[in-house]
Amino acid sequence: MINEARLVSLFTDLCNINSPSLQEREVIEWMKSYLTAHGLSWTEDLAGEMIGGNANNIIVHVPGTIADAPRIFFSAHFDTVEPTEGLIIEEVDGVFRSASDTILGADDKGGMAPAIEAVLALKESGEDHGDIYLLLSVAEEIGLLGAAALKIEDLNLDYGFVLDTGPPVGTYVTRTANHDKMDITITGKPAHAGKDPEKGINAIQVAADAIAQMTLGRIDKETTANIGIITGGTGTNVVCPEVTIKAEARSTNVETLDAQIRHMKQCFTDSAAKWGAEVRFDYKRHYCAYEIDAESEVVKVAQAASAALGLDATLRTTLGGSDANIYNAKGVPTIVMATGMEKIHTHDELISRADLVKTAELTLEVIRVAAKSSTKSL
Repeated sequence: MINEARLVSLFTDLCNINSPSLQEREVIEWMKSYLTAHGLSWTEDLAGEMIGGNANNIIVHVPGTIADAPRIFFSAHFDTVEPTEGLIIEEVDGVFRSASDTILGADDKGGMAPAIEAVLALKESGEDHGDIYLLLSVAEEIGLLGAAALKIEDLNLDYGFVLDTGPPVGTYVTRTANHDKMDITITGKPAHAGKDPEKGINAIQVAADAIAQMTLGRIDKETTANIGIITGGTGTNVVCPEVTIKAEARSTNVETLDAQIRHMKQCFTDSAAKWGAEVRFDYKRHYCAYEIDAESEVVKVAQAASAALGLDATLRTTLGGSDANIYNAKGVPTIVMATGMEKIHTHDELISRADLVKTAELTLEVIRVAAKSSTKSL
């Protein structure tokens, strides 16, 4: 039932529209026209005003024909982790890649296209189904901002699926980590690097000393920490007066995460004291973990759909975040469906034609299985 040609065309059309975070207006306008042309009703919220972007979330509602079926949703995001201007897509042996010096954008257009195609195929089939929503979000890559602005709590949904992780298709993420972000400023003292270096306090040196003392990278099986961005300095002839650092840590265990944050803060504090510098350490919980019970309806529906297609229905844990973290925090049970996207956030990103089709087929099967269940039990 999946129209492969239409699906592939939708995927490549989406990828060919440049849509970095907060700059998704072009792809949003294109999508509104596409949805209208294919008989799907949509609304647009006010997310852009709330998050400082030029585009809003799109909400598609497909009214159900089964009154007591669960109200479910599928979600994917428009924005890409970096711009895709000049993208050239090539397909070799059934695999789509970027032939240009850009990412492909399969994250997350490789999730969005199959979700939309599944709904189109459903409408063409005339099959009965429950209420279905497509939540197409903006600004996911920079902090799940679009999902945070989306009023999912007003839609009275029972549960849903975010199509935003890698293969194998048929598996699901039901457990994720807490994610903290840190902003650190080290203030030293400027001085002429040739004439009076001993009168200065080099903030770069302080930062290097602190970072050298830290445990970073893989902390344990479900905890990581990273120093990601360091900026500072005014010239090679000036003892660096200030450095700013952006870092993160993730863990499924809150106590372990909190201990890692304390460790990193202590390293900066100790080095600042050692060199006579000052340090400001700010951090916040970027998003909270979730864990969906294996016996919950959303999981049972998902696994039954995978089994019906002969797919592995393994439940996975990941340290990555997605809009599902926000939807769960807002009280709507949500799990992440695997798609075919691989090597995401790199210029080697790829996705196969077969996995695009398989993801659309699985989405359609989830709709079918959900329609046969009640809101209380499968």
